Amino acid sequence: MRVSLKKRFWLQAACFGLWPILALSQSSNLDENLANCKAGRETCRRTKLTTSQLQEVALAVHARNVANCRNGYLPCDRSKLSDSEATALAVADHQRNVSDCNEGVHSCDTSKLTPPEAHDASVAAHKRNISDCKDGNGACNQSDLTPSEAGEVAVARHQLNASDCKNGMGICDHAQLNTLEGKEVAAAEHQRNAQNCERGWDDCDRSKLTPSEAGQTGYSEHSRNLAACKNGQETCDYSQLTPPETQLLADTERKRNYTACLKGYGYCDVSRLTPAEAGEIKAQRKPVVQ
Repeated sequence: MRVSLKKRFWLQAACFGLWPILALSQSSNLDENLANCKAGRETCRRTKLTTSQLQEVALAVHARNVANCRNGYLPCDRSKLSDSEATALAVADHQRNVSDCNEGVHSCDTSKLTPPEAHDASVAAHKRNISDCKDGNGACNQSDLTPSEAGEVAVARHQLNASDCKNGMGICDHAQLNTLEGKEVAAAEHQRNAQNCERGWDDCDRSKLTPSEAGQTGYSEHSRNLAACKNGQETCDYSQLTPPETQLLADTERKRNYTACLKGYGYCDVSRLTPAEAGEIKAQRKPVVQ
């Protein structure tokens, strides 16, 4: 009888000890379910919600519907909006349409604009067309330009072409350049070619270099090759090195190899050590006799 009572006592004590853990786990699950219901997730279990929690979820669902309608997102149920919310939405929709029309967005519905708004949208569209024509964009409609605007566009297009030719960008039409612009463009193209050759870039025509520029290009190429050889890069061309440079690289590599063998870090080629270096390394690694 005593043994049975003792077992019952320990069983009850264990249950009381586990109760806080079980209660905390259940509370956490309920909080997670409430969050899922507010967010409209499929994992929501409404049967586990209290009356006050159901009210919280209803408010969250309504707020999300209002936000979706205001931002043009789906789902949006306008029938669930209050009168004030529906009015605010109508105002926002109208303003968004006005903005779309003024900016030339395809979703613009001009039939919903007031006469003054339609006039403003037309003026904005005309200004965009002038800008497109000046910039050479495909949306340009030359027939909508006045004679003075067409003249401004012609000047802007001429300047744009000259700029493109000088910078080597866009579509350059040399035939449209005047004498002064042609000389400026030729000088810019020559300078750009010289820089490309000096930097080792593909767009380089060596036949157009002056003797001085050809010499600078050769010097730059030699310097890049020497740096590549020093860094062990695959682009190194040892045949282009001078005898002193070849000797300097050999000395540098010998020191690197010796250090690697001595310290035990990096690639070490024992066969390339001099007898003195090999002996020194062997002596340093020889264990000390106690």
